[in-house]
Amino acid sequence: MAWTQSEIDALKSAYASGVLEVRYDGVSTRYDDGAALLARIRVIEAEIAATSGNPRPRVGFASFRRS
Repeated sequence: MAWTQSEIDALKSAYASGVLEVRYDGVSTRYDDGAALLARIRVIEAEIAATSGNPRPRVGFASFRRS
């Protein structure tokens, strides 16, 4: 699906201000909570990064054991 910049901007603005209803391009969507809104933002950003050739960086944790 093609995401628009206005959609991403509206989602981020709503999340930053604590609003759960988002309006963009004539579309209105109400989210259950902030976690659902943040999850939507992350999905869109991940798909944009994947299609643009810039995948999200992976995070790993090193562990060491003394023998």
